[in-house]
Amino acid sequence: MNIKIVRAKQSDLKEILDLQYLAYQSEAMLFGSKDIPPLRQTIEELIGEYDKGIVLKAVTEEGIIIGSVRAYADEKTVYIGKLMVHPDYRHHGYGRKLLTEIENCYTGKRYELFTSTRSKDNIRLYQNAGYTVFDQRQISEELVFVYLEKR
Repeated sequence: MNIKIVRAKQSDLKEILDLQYLAYQSEAMLFGSKDIPPLRQTIEELIGEYDKGIVLKAVTEEGIIIGSVRAYADEKTVYIGKLMVHPDYRHHGYGRKLLTEIENCYTGKRYELFTSTRSKDNIRLYQNAGYTVFDQRQISEELVFVYLEKR
């Protein structure tokens, strides 16, 4: 399948948020709760992230958004977040391609991202892309975030 990765437009944000609600269901299942930040995000919050940095989308030839990632940077670090792929399109390398493309938007910097310690597939993807764990933070009794970096 021919998937292209391009910068999202503001008009894409509703579709990206709908994809986010779908893509993060598997993450919610790891905790037995839909009360996780990606499932509570509003369109206004997403617009704020869009205005602050870069949002990429992975699009089919038919124009359907099947993946997305976003990032923003300060002087030294790029903060990558909400890397997602539609459940029907997972395990085809699209997540890795999105990650590579967002890194290419910000060259010569340190990259940082986080995921849940229960998200073994995510951790494997990031480590295979050259990221290493540098911190863990207990968010709640159930939720621990692992922070990874790439220099």
